[in-house]
Amino acid sequence: MSAPSNRQKILFIFTSATKDVLGQPTGWFLPEAAHPYCVLAPHYDIDFAAPAGPNPPVDQYSVQTFTDDESVKFLKDDVVKNKLANAFKLTDVKEADYAAVFYPGGHGPVIDLATDPASIKLSSDVKPFFQAGKPTAAVCHGPAVFANVLDSNNLPIFKNRTVTGFSNEEEELIGKTKNVPWLLEDKILEKGGTYVKASEPWAEKIAVDGNLITGQNPGSAKAIGVAILKQLQGTL
Repeated sequence: MSAPSNRQKILFIFTSATKDVLGQPTGWFLPEAAHPYCVLAPHYDIDFAAPAGPNPPVDQYSVQTFTDDESVKFLKDDVVKNKLANAFKLTDVKEADYAAVFYPGGHGPVIDLATDPASIKLSSDVKPFFQAGKPTAAVCHGPAVFANVLDSNNLPIFKNRTVTGFSNEEEELIGKTKNVPWLLEDKILEKGGTYVKASEPWAEKIAVDGNLITGQNPGSAKAIGVAILKQLQGTL
């Protein structure tokens, strides 16, 4: 039996949603988990969690579309398979055990992490991460999970902060504006955030405002991992 690790831990929180509001298949988006994982796993232990616990559903479209080496390696990795199969329920994780939290996207988080009853627990999980000054990060549709989270001043976490996430334009380009209950760019603005995006759809864009770290789209996933790493190492 291997000795327990003394490394700090990062929590990846996945969606458990399998259908969007139109009943079409959804889940978490492969490269948005794979790319940050590949950046962070050599330096930190990573746990997986989801509202329903084990086997959070991957969006099969993302598996078919993203066949880069890191994404393929992630799905085939026995350690990753074990983490997914044994993902914790959100109700069983404690903020104090982790140095940072990260949310991969996919349309799924807009469906469950932001709106279903687990969001009550999610909010109480997320607030300590953010208010404790720990890196609190999400990419693409992942920032949707912060829609109802408040900061230490009892204000929306987005208010007066610079944030990015999947843009209205990108949602329109993939024809999915009706598949979610609201558009993330609109929600960030509604909550008083300063929304920023790349000059072109699908281009890499991250926003770092204190310990709130957000990425716009799948192409920003690796940069999110790098930003989390740098902040944890005190170089960001």
